[in-house]
Amino acid sequence: MGGNGKPYRRNAGEVESIQKGGLFILNMESNRLGEAPKGWRLIFRALGHRNYRLFFGGQGISLIGTWMQQTAMGWLVYHRTNSAFLLGLVGFSGQIPALFLMPLAGVLTDRWNRHRILVITQSLAMVQALALAFLDLAGLLTIGSIISLSLFLGMVNAFDMPARQAFVPDLIEKKEDLGNAIALNSFIFNGARLLGPSMAGLLVSLLGEGLCFLLNGISFLAVIAALVAMNIPAVKGKALASPLRAQLKEGFTYALGFPPIRSILLFLSLISLVGMGYVTLMPVFAKDILHGGPDTLGFLMAASGLGALMGAVFLASRKSVRGLGRMIALASFIFGLGILIFSLSRDFLVSFLTLGFAGFGMMVQMASSNTILQTIVDDDKRGRVMSLFTLAFMGMAPLGSLLAGSLAHWMGATFTLLIAGVLCLGASFSFLWRLPRLRAMIRPIYVQKGILNNMPEKT
Repeated sequence: MGGNGKPYRRNAGEVESIQKGGLFILNMESNRLGEAPKGWRLIFRALGHRNYRLFFGGQGISLIGTWMQQTAMGWLVYHRTNSAFLLGLVGFSGQIPALFLMPLAGVLTDRWNRHRILVITQSLAMVQALALAFLDLAGLLTIGSIISLSLFLGMVNAFDMPARQAFVPDLIEKKEDLGNAIALNSFIFNGARLLGPSMAGLLVSLLGEGLCFLLNGISFLAVIAALVAMNIPAVKGKALASPLRAQLKEGFTYALGFPPIRSILLFLSLISLVGMGYVTLMPVFAKDILHGGPDTLGFLMAASGLGALMGAVFLASRKSVRGLGRMIALASFIFGLGILIFSLSRDFLVSFLTLGFAGFGMMVQMASSNTILQTIVDDDKRGRVMSLFTLAFMGMAPLGSLLAGSLAHWMGATFTLLIAGVLCLGASFSFLWRLPRLRAMIRPIYVQKGILNNMPEKT
């Protein structure tokens, strides 16, 4: 009321001033009560989402079992046959189904309920592990049955991997935490990569390979229980009316027709094809170049895994997806330089350090690519795009291994990795050169999603 008893009417300037003051007070109160996470809270902030927390815990346990089985399987095959060819054949049989089935799996991931797909695939993977355990403990396991079960698991993984990648955004209510969730996925994968093989080595020497298979089978109960305990909306996939072939074509057209998605997928495919062969040639460097034994090989593999783990922690500590485009190019440069120096090294410590840098670069490049794709892709095509992403990263592995082995046989392991390092360096500069044009195409999507405002930002 005014001093004369009449209602007091504020002018527009006063109203605006009061509103701004109120917003300022509200923002200050909000910052005081809910400060932005820092330190370890920042790195693990995606765990604040209940569904993702369940997923993280279940996957962490299950992946340790997966690495235990993979390590025990390799030892069993080579110990029984003393054949590097059969060892490679078993690995190849577990990977090759992805090349043929993953595009189809991507379509089905978009058409069906992703949550239900994962429950089924994880259950089938558990059956595979338990079958291995039963056959081995009963003395019935043969190389033929190992190859057959590896093919079966490869087919299961062809559907599991794109569904798992596309499912992660469904677990995060705050989409700004998506990049952190993807980085934490890499963290638990590489953490299991360090723990699983060492545990398998101890168990195999004491109790045999069958126990590793059995423990892997039991470990799937953790992730299945976590999936069942999640509160997921009833419908996540879409029963699309158009034919499956048309959906498959639409996915390829969408991914390859949008330059940012196409460039990231092709770049990742190239790096995986020419660069990941260093893992295949690691025994050659450990034995013939560094003149070491199995312990040397173990330390070299651990160096790569430790670098990847550090890369995952680094990405988890980032607050936003902004700047990841440049990070892809930089990480690929670090990866290429790491394997180039490793190829020329004749000192164990230098080799150990350079492999750490290579593991760091490869993990940051892969996870950064994943994050950008997950951020810009349309949700109804997410499964198809993520199937192509998984194909680019994992599907190139058997071809890269075959290429690296063939070239090493012809020109030597050192020269093979030297060429791979140079190609990765050249590819990183090429991607960096194209980045401004890709950034301009991604920017409107980031603005629409609220990641960027209309001020100039880096992608």
